[in-house]
Amino acid sequence: MPLLTRIRGPRDLDRLSLEELDQLAEEIRSFLVGAVSKTGGHLGPNLGVVELTIALHRVFDSPRDRVLFDTGHQAYVHKLLTGRQDFSRLRSKGGLSGYPSRAESEHDVIENSHASTVLGWADGLAKANQVLKRDDHVVAVIGDGALTGGMAWEALNNIADAKDRPLVIVVNDNERSYAPTIGGLANHLATLRTTDGYERFLARGKDLLERTPVVGRPLYETLHGAKKGLKDFIAPQGMFEDLGLKYVGPIDGHDLEALESALARAKRFGGPVIVHCLTEKGRGYEPAEQDEADRFHGIGPIHPDTGLPIKASAASWTSVFGDEMVKLGREREDIVAITAAMLQPVGLKKFADTFPERIYDVGIAEQHAAVSAAGLATGGLHPVFAVYATFLNRAFDQVLMDVALHKCGVTFVLDRAGVTGDDGASHNGMWDMSMLQVVPTLRLAAPRDAEQLRAQLREAVQVDDAPTVVRYSKGVVGPAVPAVGTVGGMDVLRESGTGTPDVLLVSVGALAPMCLEIATLLDKQGISTTVVDPRWVKPVDEAMAPLAERHRVVVTVEDNSRVGGVGSAIAQALRDAGVDVPLRDFGIPPRFLDHASRAEVMAEIGLTAPDIARQVTGLVSKLDGRYSDSAAEAEPARD
Repeated sequence: MPLLTRIRGPRDLDRLSLEELDQLAEEIRSFLVGAVSKTGGHLGPNLGVVELTIALHRVFDSPRDRVLFDTGHQAYVHKLLTGRQDFSRLRSKGGLSGYPSRAESEHDVIENSHASTVLGWADGLAKANQVLKRDDHVVAVIGDGALTGGMAWEALNNIADAKDRPLVIVVNDNERSYAPTIGGLANHLATLRTTDGYERFLARGKDLLERTPVVGRPLYETLHGAKKGLKDFIAPQGMFEDLGLKYVGPIDGHDLEALESALARAKRFGGPVIVHCLTEKGRGYEPAEQDEADRFHGIGPIHPDTGLPIKASAASWTSVFGDEMVKLGREREDIVAITAAMLQPVGLKKFADTFPERIYDVGIAEQHAAVSAAGLATGGLHPVFAVYATFLNRAFDQVLMDVALHKCGVTFVLDRAGVTGDDGASHNGMWDMSMLQVVPTLRLAAPRDAEQLRAQLREAVQVDDAPTVVRYSKGVVGPAVPAVGTVGGMDVLRESGTGTPDVLLVSVGALAPMCLEIATLLDKQGISTTVVDPRWVKPVDEAMAPLAERHRVVVTVEDNSRVGGVGSAIAQALRDAGVDVPLRDFGIPPRFLDHASRAEVMAEIGLTAPDIARQVTGLVSKLDGRYSDSAAEAEPARD
């Protein structure tokens, strides 16, 4: 009987010998490769923390002790050890989340998968324990990549201020976030990794002292907690200790005995402690270990034996952007690129390879990236900051006060905009078009296909006195959607075919094919429809109001929150122009969306062609006086 099947909770680990724990670690790695190769998910990070997670749950008593994971990319092993071993529907509707989830288990504390937040959580929980006089422990697991985020250091500054407030910080140092970690902190950690004199000194001392009766072991423990002078003489741990943080390590993150010893010492200490663990991302799975790009950080379904994708990848929105950036870089020497520790995921790897002197990876520091971009623009360059749409939320103040206020020509490229689905609530890029509406002078483009992405990116980088934004979806880019005409700066995708059309359907971004399907369904009901793509959704095109006035109803469809989104902006523009035409906006309701496929999420929120066509038909029928109260009750409008 495999050991893993006998683990129903963390305390089941207590009965296992060291040899059995090593066997369990092998079983977990085998399970992860077999399961995640079928569903896709975060494989590399979890293969790297198997022994570390086992040690954490042996030393600490979750859920009484709070074990917190920054980002959550590495939480699959934690799930397995806390009774969740059905990975058959991982990241699918009704299955396990790809991140910690409070709905799944009392062992999960943080389910926000935005990086560098865990130390702030830990600080607050430790303060709560102190005020309420609780003796349970708080353990925060943070990667070396997440430590590049400014919030982590803001939290460390506060944590170090309370020398008597217990808190254990486990630094999972695998030299990577997605790609290799860079920057001054990374250099410091590299120095700690490669300076093993202190640990070798202690190891030799341990052998000698443990042979000394009575006083040997206590003396060794005292030596292991030696003051900064000795430690700095042998290894440069000073950065952490200058903050007032006890430092333990570096520890081999795949040596269970060493891990448990270090964590137990940290647990006994009455103040904040950093335990520095060296791990290998992708450990134990050769295809991951040999993948220099990101060690199989996040994968789709693969062949478990080879690590090769089961399906050939088609052109994605990200790859279209990446290729066009290289072309722009060749044409304009002032184009530079910025990424926040996501060079490959946002499509800038080719640009970096072609123009290594014109790419800046700032680490997980979106706020800094935006301010630095303002400086680059002021210095005479045109920076393009590529980032996931959900992560731009973190830099809103800098977009507003540093870029826009100072009239800086910075282009923000938002990948994974709209419903992304399987990564859950924190990864849906559903707030950007609402959030950015309030930024004066900012221009926002939502391309409908690859051709428009290329064209609108080029238009964006021509603007040198205001921020521009280009946002697009996750995954494969759809077929080209040609325009049949233009009105102002807007593309007409379908003419109504009548002199007095019923519906003006405003299609935003990649939803153009769905909007054309809606128009076809309405046509079958005798409802004439004009479909337009604004291309630039902020500001609202001046031609929008007179065009709307020629229709009986305006309908907007966007892959963004309905609250304050494009529909709201168009409604305001119509009011300002004195155009009194009913407007119905369709978009994402203001709630957090559970993980599922994109199609399942869109169906759940009513953002599909049949759902929208049905409601628009009801609205037009009501205007005609043909919509009864009973029909209205049978077909309630969805949010």
